[in-house]
Amino acid sequence: MDDPTPHTGGCRCGAVRFEASAEPFHISYCHCSDCRRATGAPVAAYVGFTAEQVGPAQPGIPRRILVSWLAPQGAPVGGRPVSTASRCWLWASEASSEGIWASVLAACAVGPDYQRPALDLGNAYKEGQGEVPGWKRAEPRDVADRGQWWRVYDDATLDGLVDRLNASNQTIAQAEANYRQALGLVRGARAGFFPTVGAGAGLTRSGSGGGSGASSSSAGGGNVANQYSLTGSVSWELDVWGRVRRSVEASEASAAASLADLAATRLSAQAALVQAYLQLRVLDEQKRLLDATVAAYEKSLQLTQNRYNVGVAGQADVAVARTQLESTRAQSIDLDWQRGQYEHAIAVLMGQAPSQFSLPPAPFSVQLPQIPVGLPSELLERRPDVAAAERRAAAANAQIGVAQAAWFPSLTLSADGGFRNGQFAELLTAPARFWSLGPALALTLFDGGARQAQVEQARASYDAQAAAYRQAALTGLREVEDYLIQLRVLENEQAVQRRALESARESLRLIQNQYKAGLVDYLSVAVVDATALSNERSALSLYGNRLVASVNLIVALGGGWDGLAPQDGAGAGQTVAPAAPQPASRP
Repeated sequence: MDDPTPHTGGCRCGAVRFEASAEPFHISYCHCSDCRRATGAPVAAYVGFTAEQVGPAQPGIPRRILVSWLAPQGAPVGGRPVSTASRCWLWASEASSEGIWASVLAACAVGPDYQRPALDLGNAYKEGQGEVPGWKRAEPRDVADRGQWWRVYDDATLDGLVDRLNASNQTIAQAEANYRQALGLVRGARAGFFPTVGAGAGLTRSGSGGGSGASSSSAGGGNVANQYSLTGSVSWELDVWGRVRRSVEASEASAAASLADLAATRLSAQAALVQAYLQLRVLDEQKRLLDATVAAYEKSLQLTQNRYNVGVAGQADVAVARTQLESTRAQSIDLDWQRGQYEHAIAVLMGQAPSQFSLPPAPFSVQLPQIPVGLPSELLERRPDVAAAERRAAAANAQIGVAQAAWFPSLTLSADGGFRNGQFAELLTAPARFWSLGPALALTLFDGGARQAQVEQARASYDAQAAAYRQAALTGLREVEDYLIQLRVLENEQAVQRRALESARESLRLIQNQYKAGLVDYLSVAVVDATALSNERSALSLYGNRLVASVNLIVALGGGWDGLAPQDGAGAGQTVAPAAPQPASRP
């Protein structure tokens, strides 16, 4: 039956008015604990409208909103009459054209509703303004799986090490335990929605009086009695002002922050292991270079010694060649303790004792990945530390409502009943039973300003957490900018270093030819040779720095970029590593 009069209503506080222009396509009732708690009645009615049938009664109000309305006395709704005692809640959403079921919420909670603190991020990074060719932008979230981002380095040994870290790292285990603890606090806060039920049983033996001069309790007439009891009690504090709801909101936000802390801890541990592994492999390559150079210097020393024996070279040339050999051998030995430290760090990160782990040298084949940076705003969605700071701000905001709820009276419904009798055999009889039932309203009238101080403390705590969130976001942006410029500068530096290395190799070839022709002494060769070796090691160090900077950039972006895929045949990374430096031929 059509009703030309629109159904109107609004939120509990009256700030928003709403109307439905047609009859609901569905109506039903519910008697769950949430519905009874929301309405204060044995049942709650809920209805469903199509989205196009619902709109704001005032301009400027969004369509997606929760409203409540009361049907007129005896008015038919969906072919069924609804009494004035039935309060209905309406959820209108643009998300569905088929219609939305109604939802039930409790009364309005005191305290401000949370809004993310405002922050101006800019539209692009200062460094890296252009798009990365072959990639599309993603829309990651901090709670989403970041994927195995370390696989972009295409190293099977590294993949296995990170897998072992994810399973055995003790810092991650600690963060995971902290998250489970936070979940327990959430469940504890939600318990405030439900009544407390108790039961008890007792036996009391008591005595009194007795005549003067009585020699004993039995002969003197003393009164001794037993009291048996079996009781039960129910107590329920109604969450009229939203104290429990704000507490649950705060604990849920804190749990979400703890989950973000877990993700940040896991990402930090993964990054530390990847960096240690990459630096260890760079040391392995430098060790290979120095060992090959030592072998070449040994041949040079033998050749110089032979030239001295036949009178072609002087004693000074032999001394210079021997000095060059031993100095390079010492540099090779010095790398052993550095490699050992990285190896020990990797072992601890995987939850192992350093004595139980070893990583043999392997060929250097790590690729430098191509990293899409996206938009600055995505940083807030991707970085777990920023997400944790934002959720701690939400928790602090909810605590304001908890503190403000202390200004309002608490309403408690309680019921007690059971059996009480002096004879155990007659305990469960009708004359022994008792009961009590009634509400209790309690309000603190004066506390010396304690409640006001708690509200001010909660507001200050929120301001502090909001500032911490803004600072975390700004720090994240700074880190991205730092590593972007570091990668750009290192790339340019490596290109220049590569040209210097080529020149050093050419100079070494020419000076060696001059030495063989007897035009220069071996000291000149040694000087040019040392320069060439230094450039060889610098090239490797620069490439290692680029690898470490790429890991730092991935971490600064929140770790991984699930949702990005190579397009038009573009690969996920490009090999920019120079060929393994080879020692130049020695005389």
